[in-house]
Amino acid sequence: MELLKDLWMFIKERKKFWLAPTIIVLVLIGLLVVFSAGSSVAPFIYSLF
Repeated sequence: MELLKDLWMFIKERKKFWLAPTIIVLVLIGLLVVFSAGSSVAPFIYSLF
C-alpha cells in the first residue's frame, strides 16, 4: 500500500494525471491473472494475451 500511496503523491505533485489510467489498467490485469491462475477460467484469460 505504501507504494501506491507514494505513486499517487507523485502523480498529484507532478500533475501527471495521464499516468493514472495506465496504472489502474496494469493493476487490474495483474489482479485478473493472479486470481484466475488456479481456476478453470485461466486458459481463456491467457488466450487474451
